[in-house]
Amino acid sequence: MVAIPGSEMLSSILHVISQSLLIPVIVGLLAFMLYAIISFGGLISEYTGRIRVSTEEIEKIISDFANTGTSEGIKEVMDKSDIPAGYKNIIIKIASHPELGSKSREALARKLIEKEEAMAAKSLEKTDIVTRLGPTLGLMGTLIPMGPGLAALGSGDINTLANAIIIAFDTTVVGLAAGAIAYVISKVRRRWYEEYLSNLDALCEAALEVMDHGKAQTPYAG
Repeated sequence: MVAIPGSEMLSSILHVISQSLLIPVIVGLLAFMLYAIISFGGLISEYTGRIRVSTEEIEKIISDFANTGTSEGIKEVMDKSDIPAGYKNIIIKIASHPELGSKSREALARKLIEKEEAMAAKSLEKTDIVTRLGPTLGLMGTLIPMGPGLAALGSGDINTLANAIIIAFDTTVVGLAAGAIAYVISKVRRRWYEEYLSNLDALCEAALEVMDHGKAQTPYAG
């Protein structure tokens, strides 16, 4: 086999880069695993303190909005309801601006909902990253030590090969475990946030319609 000039130097550089990544990969996997465990504890805590809002409850609140027919009535309905504070704050904020025109109120409602969507996306972002990068780092942690391990096998050094295989298996398991835990967290939270945003969107639309209807019955001073 004819050696290409400079190929040995390039191979050596690749080998040095590859081996120098092992420690960062292991540190990254440990950080991902720690974060996944902490996030799982946060998920359990969120689950225990979560107040589920049923469709019947949303239907009742929307019906109460229509019965009151005013922005003050909307605020009273929200104050008396048992739904989480996140819903109340946004609907009351919208109802606190009866002086705004229809399009301005819609813009305000849209902006408030977008803010909630951004917060939900930010909450899911980190676990989504662990879901994707955990197995990737695990694969890197598998391949990096196998090079020296196979070289040691060629020279009959079984101990070095055994150590390389142990590191390879450990990093694979930790990477997959971190990714799996983060996947479950993202999956559950995404469903919760979608339900929350859907309910919030329905309440905002109902509140806006009631306020627009009230505007039609009273002179517009804005």
